[in-house]
Amino acid sequence: MWSHGTSTRPGRLLPIDCPTVAKLYFRYGAMNSGKSTGLLQAAYNYEERGQRVLLAKPQVDTKGEDQILSRLGVTRTVDFLIPHGASVLELFHRYATGDDPDALLEHVDAKPVACVLVDEAQFLETDQVDDLLRIAVLHNVPVMAYGIRTDFRTQAFPGSARLMELAHSLEELKTICRCGRKAVFNTRKVGERFVFEGDQVAIDGVEVTYESLCGQCYLTESGGRLG
Repeated sequence: MWSHGTSTRPGRLLPIDCPTVAKLYFRYGAMNSGKSTGLLQAAYNYEERGQRVLLAKPQVDTKGEDQILSRLGVTRTVDFLIPHGASVLELFHRYATGDDPDALLEHVDAKPVACVLVDEAQFLETDQVDDLLRIAVLHNVPVMAYGIRTDFRTQAFPGSARLMELAHSLEELKTICRCGRKAVFNTRKVGERFVFEGDQVAIDGVEVTYESLCGQCYLTESGGRLG
């Protein structure tokens, strides 16, 4: 059943009692903007109200292995990792229903999933981001993806670019540059030296670290170079 309803466009028909559809959220920010901390806080808020969440991250993020690491020191094991080439939709179905190929029983009933939370979402493949939208829209389960928008060369990660295209809601999480301005770019350092060439993916290690800078500080360190 349809009605003219309220619209700024004359003659537009709107469905009556159209059900609310869950949304895909992308919360992004430069390094040290509290993305993982925000994700863990969101999970805590759901669980405090007796609701079930699923936590995931791309397997390529080897930092912490199967852990979500907050720089405040809070950690939590994910419910599943997302390997290269894997279907996120199939992984969601497996873990949402309680099925576990390693369990003694073939099926264990589980509470409905109230939210899916994905850390380091910039490392997702575009097809995997598409699956996040399918989970939200077709299964009516909100999906909150957290990640950085661009790499140390100011180029968008494929996962982040696709999230910017598909997400119903975009939220920037802010952090501060060393000069006091808002940081918007991520820089890579080898030892104490900034580098602006190299592979897009290089997880934190003994020699490789990252620093968030504002546009002015980034261009100063790069000699005016972008990308």
